[in-house]
Amino acid sequence: MSFIQAFDQHGAWRKQFALRLKLLSEWLADHDLMEPGIRERLDQLHAQIKNDKITVAFVAEFSRGKSELINAVFFAGYGRRIMPASAGRTTMCPTELAYDADLPPCLRLLPIETRLQPQSLLDWRHAPAKWERVDLDVNDPKQLAKAIQKVSEVRHVPVDEARALGFWHDELPEDNPLPGPDGLIEVPRWRHALINMAHPLLKQGLVILDTPGLNAIGAEPELTVSLLPQAHAVVFILAADTGVTKSDLSIWRQHLATLGDGQASRLVVLNKIDTMWDALSSPEQVQLQIAAQRADSAEILGVPQSQVLAVSAQKGLLAKVNRDEELLKASQLIDLERALGEGLLGQRRRILGAAVASGVEALRGEAGRMVHSRLRDLVEQIQELDGLRGKNAGVIKQMRLRIEQEQADFDASGAKIQAVRSVHLRLLKDLFALLSPSHLKAEVATLAKQLKSPGIKLGVRRAYDGTFNRLREDLARADEMAGEIQSMLEGSFKNLNAEYGFSLQAPSSPQLALYRRDLDLIEKSHLQYLSLGNALRLAQPEFAERLARALMSRLRVVYETAVNEVELWNKSAAAQLDAQLRERRRNFTRRIEAVSRIQQAASGLDERIRELQGQQTALNQLEAKFEELTAHLLAAPDEEPAEALAA
Repeated sequence: MSFIQAFDQHGAWRKQFALRLKLLSEWLADHDLMEPGIRERLDQLHAQIKNDKITVAFVAEFSRGKSELINAVFFAGYGRRIMPASAGRTTMCPTELAYDADLPPCLRLLPIETRLQPQSLLDWRHAPAKWERVDLDVNDPKQLAKAIQKVSEVRHVPVDEARALGFWHDELPEDNPLPGPDGLIEVPRWRHALINMAHPLLKQGLVILDTPGLNAIGAEPELTVSLLPQAHAVVFILAADTGVTKSDLSIWRQHLATLGDGQASRLVVLNKIDTMWDALSSPEQVQLQIAAQRADSAEILGVPQSQVLAVSAQKGLLAKVNRDEELLKASQLIDLERALGEGLLGQRRRILGAAVASGVEALRGEAGRMVHSRLRDLVEQIQELDGLRGKNAGVIKQMRLRIEQEQADFDASGAKIQAVRSVHLRLLKDLFALLSPSHLKAEVATLAKQLKSPGIKLGVRRAYDGTFNRLREDLARADEMAGEIQSMLEGSFKNLNAEYGFSLQAPSSPQLALYRRDLDLIEKSHLQYLSLGNALRLAQPEFAERLARALMSRLRVVYETAVNEVELWNKSAAAQLDAQLRERRRNFTRRIEAVSRIQQAASGLDERIRELQGQQTALNQLEAKFEELTAHLLAAPDEEPAEALAA
């Protein structure tokens, strides 16, 4: 199965799930089960599906055919090149292709001069007025391609300006670009580009990251310590005829070798195999040469040979445009698409499926406890009323007085329940303080100060180690505090269940220690800049400033995600308690109303018992239907979603 087919299936599954989730929400609301805790779970599931993005980053040195490969895999349906892929340098700035329904089709470009200002790329994303915008006509391939050509624009600047922008290093003359006849240096015109278009794959959540060559990559720390490490797959492109060159190996070692823990998220592509189609060599000889190049590249890069694929992007694009099946087969492009589809999307589907299953189980727990609480109250009412058969008016009056006294005692117990809330909130306050932006900033302050200091930073590695060790200790302490709160909740809920007949169950506590893995990945992605080879670059104040901003931006995302998980945990516990308090108060009201009706009419007792028994049957059916609907939510049946939700 090709990547596009696999992605279509993934998108169809997400749409199917979203529709069923919407219909389930409506069903819950119709049956008076939409309590705040359940709504919170539904919102979380909806956000997981709606915001699920799959980022594929394409990385290569200049002139490896990277943009042509993107055209061949994703944009052949336009019948022409969309990403600029002419001879020479093409993509001069990192370019993201994605879809946002709230924006018109457009290309947004961030001027390169923003590197001289203190804001991070993440900050600039929230300042749309600073970007130059070009509207796109997605129905006009020619206009679309012409507009996107702007990502290849350059400027020619004096050496001093090139140095300030990060494209000239006095200490590393061999890495500097050649000055023109006028002494000016060629630099990208744009720092970053965002393309918003309603391509079918982009609408389904695909994000394509097209990166420039080594010199431009190294000058933008936020790209290498944030965007690339967070990509779900990285496709590294080499030229088939040259294999792994020195500059290719430099990109691999500095920016890709340490990405993530799994090799499966990285694919190496030997592009331009058509340059090896030699009329003087037999097809078998050509395949042997390609196989040898794959083996050599795999050995040099330290990856399994199965992750090194050989293709011709140019011939693959041509074959798709002309519908030439024989040429498409020869280009071997389908092998790459299959690897992306089976590897990347299979892994992503499993991760998302596990997260969704966990959310649905939590939803079942929330709603199940509410239904059980209502069933228990009905059984108690039936037993209570059944005990009144044959009793005189005085006994019935005493029953009413007893219920009213129970209600008064319950209302008076509010102080005890409020004490549980107060202890919970006090402990949570300490936990939130440990994960707050101000605490994070204080922990990183020493490292940021050392990074921004002038000159060679001999002790910066020690500062990095100290900072990340403290952050890991913070997360361990936060996880320990969450465990203490969980124990307190479980004890308090157990006491309330015993005293008031509740069915409270403490939600699973957040596993904050798991975020240590994110810290490890962030630290790993920064280590490339702490080597002796990068000491001179790190000595430049502008570069060190950008590196410090990139670090803080990524750490902030990790801490915000951890805080969101804690907030959901807190809301789930509070919503449970609130729901059962409301149910208990409603139960008192219903019991008093039932006794009042019996006092007014002798025939009211049997009628009320039959009414309650009918409600009990309906609740049992409701519970069974809810189990059926949530099971259907996780399934991927062939029938239309609406069919299974017919009441």
